[in-house]
Amino acid sequence: MNRIRLRKKYLLHVHLCKKNVIVVTCISFLICLIFLFKWINQKVYPLLLNYAETEATRLMTIVINKAVSKHLTEDLNVDDLFIVTKNDSGEIKTIDFNPSIVNKVLSLTTNTIHIHLKYIEQGSIDLLDLPDNALIDYDKELLKRGIIYEIPSGIIFENALLSNIGPKIPVRLSLVGDTVSNIKTNIQNYGINNALVEVFVNLQVRVNVILPFISKKVVVDSDIPIALKLIQGTIPNYYSNGISQNSPSFSIPLE
Repeated sequence: MNRIRLRKKYLLHVHLCKKNVIVVTCISFLICLIFLFKWINQKVYPLLLNYAETEATRLMTIVINKAVSKHLTEDLNVDDLFIVTKNDSGEIKTIDFNPSIVNKVLSLTTNTIHIHLKYIEQGSIDLLDLPDNALIDYDKELLKRGIIYEIPSGIIFENALLSNIGPKIPVRLSLVGDTVSNIKTNIQNYGINNALVEVFVNLQVRVNVILPFISKKVVVDSDIPIALKLIQGTIPNYYSNGISQNSPSFSIPLE
């Protein structure tokens, strides 16, 4: 009888020990899991997001420049963009933009960007109106699945030897908000009384860079040249490139 009681006590003790071990193991696992998530949140996610942001910005810049430049080159006449006012002597008084042409350019630019980014988001790259070599650095099979890039998880080690190991983390794009477009100009002196006018479309596009469990909003700012025009002014009767104390003093008769 005593043996039976001792055996029961022993089995009960073993059972309690096993239960305690399981509880301690579960608690230890939860603590390790919390520290792992904290480490991932502090070190891994920022690194992955920065890498994804760089790739997304590079792809968007290519798409924006190629798509918009092609459409504007085909549909825009540079001379129609400017309104030049002259006086009776044929001298230029004012140079201004044609508002209807400017609005057309901005509207075409905004619509083109929205359409192309939606195609990339949906994986419809066959509908992209881009040159054949525009996406030469990207895997078209990935783009057809809506993935713009796959980041090797080994980059979290920040070691060149380990950067390509581990499973790939897909990066996707999602268009957010409206595309903001404006006209910018750059005017430079060109020769004697001439000006070289460069016209750009400035685009600010907001997108979401999406990774598993995390995302980040990115703004891509791009200037696309659309026009280059030489404005010729009246040639003066004389030209001086500066006067110093040693400069000779003389006059040239006009007649």
